[in-house]
Amino acid sequence: MTEDHVDGNAAGGALREVFAVDLTAATGRCANCARSLALAEARLYTRAPGLVARCPGCEEVVFRLVRGPGRAWLDMRGVTCVQFELPADS
Repeated sequence: MTEDHVDGNAAGGALREVFAVDLTAATGRCANCARSLALAEARLYTRAPGLVARCPGCEEVVFRLVRGPGRAWLDMRGVTCVQFELPADS
């Protein structure tokens, strides 16, 4: 692979628009190689109609995010689970 990607932190703003928590700090497990990773560790490719994040271990796609006017599509079939911190109750 060429060095045409940035790390998964670059998806933070887009994911914050969809989720109430910062998913870049979340951990997930790659569905292909079972590697546990923070989503911020993913290799994020932005030269597409959306964002494509790949596992840094096996390079399989872990998530895709595409946005359109007033809507978004998120495909996370590349992770078997996602664990994240919830804000404390006020």
